[in-house]
Amino acid sequence: MATLMFRRLSRPVKKAATFSRTVDCYKKEDPGKDHKGKICSPDEGVTLNKVVDSEKIFRLLNYHILYNPSAYTRNRRVASLRVCTDDEECEDSAGSVHSSLGTKQAQNTYSITCSRRLSSSRNTLLDLVFNKADERQVHSLQSEKLKNVSGNEKKANDTEVSDAKEDARAFQKLRTDYKLFCYNANVLEPLSAEECIQILHKVTVLKSKLTPEMIAEYFKTLGCLPPEQHVAVKSDTRFAMLCRYSVENLSAFHSSQLIDILKAFVYLKFPPSHSLLNVYEVEFSRRVWDMDLNQLLLIADLWRFLGRSVPQYLEILFSFASLHWKNLSLPQLVQLIYIIGEARKAPPDLMQKIESLVLKYIDEMNLEEVGAVCLGFFKSKSRFSEYLMRKIGEKVALRMVEISNFALVNVLKMFRFTHVDHLQFLNSLGQVAAHRIPSMGTQGIMHIALACAALHFLDEKILDAIAAELPSKAPHCRSKDAAKFMWSFASLNYEPPNSLEVYEALTAQLRLKLHEFEKFPEHLLTGLLALAFAGHFPHDLIDFALSPTFVKLATEVTAFELKKDLLTLDASVGIECLPYKGNRISPLLRREVTDMMCAWASTDLYVRLEVAEALSSLQTILGGSHYVKQHMILPHTRSCDLEVHLQMSGKPVPFNQEGTAGLLPKHNIKGSGVLVTDELMVQLLKGKSGKSSWKVNEKTSSSELVYPHTVVTETTTGKCSHGGSCHSELSDGVMVTDDLLQNLVKSKNSAEIPFTRTPKSGVQKLAVQVTNRNHYCYGSHRLLGLHSMKRRQLCKLGYVVVEIPFWEWFPLLKRSRSEKLAYLHQKVFGSFDEMC
Repeated sequence: MATLMFRRLSRPVKKAATFSRTVDCYKKEDPGKDHKGKICSPDEGVTLNKVVDSEKIFRLLNYHILYNPSAYTRNRRVASLRVCTDDEECEDSAGSVHSSLGTKQAQNTYSITCSRRLSSSRNTLLDLVFNKADERQVHSLQSEKLKNVSGNEKKANDTEVSDAKEDARAFQKLRTDYKLFCYNANVLEPLSAEECIQILHKVTVLKSKLTPEMIAEYFKTLGCLPPEQHVAVKSDTRFAMLCRYSVENLSAFHSSQLIDILKAFVYLKFPPSHSLLNVYEVEFSRRVWDMDLNQLLLIADLWRFLGRSVPQYLEILFSFASLHWKNLSLPQLVQLIYIIGEARKAPPDLMQKIESLVLKYIDEMNLEEVGAVCLGFFKSKSRFSEYLMRKIGEKVALRMVEISNFALVNVLKMFRFTHVDHLQFLNSLGQVAAHRIPSMGTQGIMHIALACAALHFLDEKILDAIAAELPSKAPHCRSKDAAKFMWSFASLNYEPPNSLEVYEALTAQLRLKLHEFEKFPEHLLTGLLALAFAGHFPHDLIDFALSPTFVKLATEVTAFELKKDLLTLDASVGIECLPYKGNRISPLLRREVTDMMCAWASTDLYVRLEVAEALSSLQTILGGSHYVKQHMILPHTRSCDLEVHLQMSGKPVPFNQEGTAGLLPKHNIKGSGVLVTDELMVQLLKGKSGKSSWKVNEKTSSSELVYPHTVVTETTTGKCSHGGSCHSELSDGVMVTDDLLQNLVKSKNSAEIPFTRTPKSGVQKLAVQVTNRNHYCYGSHRLLGLHSMKRRQLCKLGYVVVEIPFWEWFPLLKRSRSEKLAYLHQKVFGSFDEMC
């Protein structure tokens, strides 16, 4: 096809348009005149011919126009724009520009790409009115849109409630103040098609004579169009002209007019990547310091509705807020936190200032605002102080029945993130959550389960209610939902009545969504570790997770530290799943992660007071460091052990070649003639009445020990109350002197045992576990899933587990050394006697 080139006319021409087209052009015929083929200036109101037959119209569907209306104006420069349809991705760069008009000509090229779904006359003709054919096409388009909307509504109705998302902006409906700086999606007076035509007609008539006020008003009016007409209007070249004129007048707009235009973009559902929005983003960023906070919050809300990331604007907005934070009202504060949450980040110093305001306004906030504040801080990965979290917990606990599901889940997210335990809140949650779960969506239920797991809070009513819903809701689970549901049950070491059905349904979802784990490998490992905690090992999924391809993805591609999870899964399979013959991680990776875990344990676990004290006491009781070894028997379980070997006769076996005598406290242990027998140990461990002196006070929440018969009477100078030089005195009259203490530490079973290798046969290995609160469910003695799995695997390897629970051992850390030694002696040899 021929390309038509147009040259500058000899007579003076102002603001003429130049065209470069690859299709034939026509001029609209005037009655009684024949101007066929003539191209006239846009100022003269001449348009393209509308009497093209239908066949030629359809040939114009792929047209492309480079429109340069300002080619003959020197001092007007604006950014080049590209108008796209709804289903297009807009690019920042416009098309090529024909610039052979001289160096003094200011370029303002406007590239227009039409939509293939629309009539060619709607896309190509810069006419003043619609003809009847156009009206029929518009009506047909609207009917098609209505059918699509109806079909979508029917499809949405067929979808279960578990897929529905809660309204994150519900808090804005509870105060009228939010209307000042929040986007309102309700259009009060819809614009008719005739009014739309009139506005577009005025654009073609007035052209460059349009004032900023008129442009802003036209955009504001067009924003009231019904949704089914949005595509047609955005594809109309007259609307493209209006967009161009708005850019040309950008600096002349008042801030309120710019906001009205941005609202119109939201109403018309501009794609977030539209190049026109780039220009407006820069202009709004430039004007931040000239606007008030209400305007700034409204603009940020409009950008969020457009789905466009505007980091430059938000950075300046946050700087503005950081300077004026003391003047924030309660609604402004909540809206700002909402914007921060949607942006996923904010300066730490600003978040500290905002937290102080939250504490100031917490009593005035309604429950929905509390939920919005928690969600904003959670999304931005900013923590509340423990004091503020407890204030929030008290407020919500008292009105748990009134709070919405969405706000409740948001508060739970923040408790999960801060790891603050609030007993009153958790008890209220147990009373309310179980009744709400059947009416909640899948993701909301998942967050409740995950919060319980993160807080180690085991409430059987909540978990049973979740388990009852899961078989029917499992098909609606994302891969992360399925994995986190399994993790919640398994990490709490709880099996609901229908546990087999639950695990089968969730495991089936892992198989169906296997392709998603190439992008999110951490979710697959989360699910498989949960299954391992519960004692389930699906061979096909394990084989996939331990394959070289997936291991490489998990260890090199993703930003998550998944090597420890791979080690835990691989080692658990090796111990508990002997028939498995599939993939395993490489020995090199296994050694690398093991060394990493041991290095971490040496700087964290081994130096803890409770562990170091138990190690020192056991070395003293057994006779030296070569009788006890502190290490991680199972490194993949991420906790340390004190390993002891005993012969079947009860004598300790020296096995730790790394142990040195220098690690022991130096004592001149000499026989005093006092033989430590079993009867003496029983006497020391019991009072006069013969009842056990080691007793757990079950009525106290701290589970501290009560010693009814053993009374230690030590003074700060180390002297006994009666003036002697003993270490302590038991209430049954047995005086613990230096000689007696030195003989206590030389057990009759460990006396005079040289360091020789003892045959493996006839030796029992003990794994002494010094636990802490993080090993158990909240407020109970129920082990968590990981530590329960560890006990199970130690037993499979032939160890006898000796548990030193924190509720018994921690109170003893403040008692005399003799009591610690007597307690550990009973634990170690008492467990051995029970085993025998």
